[in-house]
Amino acid sequence: MKKVVIIGAGVSGLSAASYLAKEGFSVHLCEKLGQTGGRARILEREGFKFDMGPTFYWMPDIFETFFTHFGKKPSDFYNLVRLNPGYSVYFGKDDCLSVSASLEEIYDMFEKEEPGSSKFLQKFLEQAKYNYHIAIDKVVDKPGKSPFELVMPETVANVAEFLSSVSHNVRKNIKSDKLRQILEFPVIFLGAKPSRTPLFYRFMNYADMELGTWHIMGGFGMLSKAMENLATSLGVQIHTNMHATKINVRDGLAGSVEFTNTATGQKSTIEADFVISSADYHFSETLLEQKQRNYSEKYWQKRVFAPSALLYYVAIDKKLNGLTHHTLFFDTGFESHAHTIYDTGEWPKEPLFYGSFPSITDSSVAPQGKECAIFLIPIAPGLKESDNTREHYYNQIMDRLETLTGQSIRPYVLFWESYGVKDFVSDYHSYKGNAYGLANILTQTAFLKPSMENHKVKNLLYTGQLTVPGPGIPPSIISGRVAAKAAIKKLKKL
Repeated sequence: MKKVVIIGAGVSGLSAASYLAKEGFSVHLCEKLGQTGGRARILEREGFKFDMGPTFYWMPDIFETFFTHFGKKPSDFYNLVRLNPGYSVYFGKDDCLSVSASLEEIYDMFEKEEPGSSKFLQKFLEQAKYNYHIAIDKVVDKPGKSPFELVMPETVANVAEFLSSVSHNVRKNIKSDKLRQILEFPVIFLGAKPSRTPLFYRFMNYADMELGTWHIMGGFGMLSKAMENLATSLGVQIHTNMHATKINVRDGLAGSVEFTNTATGQKSTIEADFVISSADYHFSETLLEQKQRNYSEKYWQKRVFAPSALLYYVAIDKKLNGLTHHTLFFDTGFESHAHTIYDTGEWPKEPLFYGSFPSITDSSVAPQGKECAIFLIPIAPGLKESDNTREHYYNQIMDRLETLTGQSIRPYVLFWESYGVKDFVSDYHSYKGNAYGLANILTQTAFLKPSMENHKVKNLLYTGQLTVPGPGIPPSIISGRVAAKAAIKKLKKL
């Protein structure tokens, strides 16, 4: 039985492990942290459960497809509820719009805000749906080896979707700043300014407004646990607290991986017929000698990275008013904040921020009568931070939250914790502390992303958000599948 060693038990690593184990390979999945899931982990404290990373459950069909490949369905592992509204957006005090789970209600909301805008939205979403099915049915499973992977009748006919931007199209047809921001918001998950994101990626609006926003009861960690349970049921051996320190290459092949146990300091080596790294791509290459790497430091320095994030996990000793499960706070300048992330690399003066209040939907994530709150401020990767920096932004968002919702909150805070750039680096070896991988701009799309294959070591592949198909939980699940398929093909040749 051929042995495959996978470095990193995030979503892409768990995905790849399950597909390989299903095909009969001996799979060792090794994780630096004490639990699986990577960014999709849960922080538990004093009866509160905080999603440490992802909170939006979009593209439910991707999750369904994954579990179906193993004769399962999501409901075998966790319960899903569709949120209504999917999210709300504050533009100022007493100035809030909500994105309903009903498409007709969304059209009505647009029309009320700007007469005539609903007709544009209908056409916009029709094309978004078409793009979504091109992406999911024909593109995302490609390994990113050649530009010809994108050459098909659908993409040739749709070439204009790659040459224009989401922002250009929206701003040409919508005058309301509020509606513009609602339509531009979903592509922020792709890690670039809407003005630099190809119009093709409007399929995120279809995911938002038609497929809907869902919540896993118990939090996103339930997905990680489900994927872990599936993997172990297939025979995957999972080793936690195993920090990869070196990939040993002999005769052009990765022969073993060296690890250090983060709990005991004990060193070990696992022999391998094949190695897949789902850890940060840049870090993964540091496990090799320079001559065995795909890319130089200069290459990584020139990449356009998605934002990092400053996160707060806040326990509140009362229920809050005027908020929905997902609430965006766009009461300050969108453009000025984006400028600090993508252009100047500075700390924003008055950042936009996002709040997740899962205890509004899910009583299991907070004690009765209390609120579980998660706040996220998108920031430029690579910023230097301190405890004073984190406290400054915590105070700012709490002040604005109280003002916008007209209620006292700060005196009821039981505790709060923060998570920022240095934590992304420490926990995930994330390059510059980025939270979302590479920005999905035209020059970093598909075959222009870092290669899934190591071109110098025949039995080494990379998977995860820094390679195809891109950032996010659904793409990472797909990335693991694509890597597993490529590994199976290579193992047969070897």
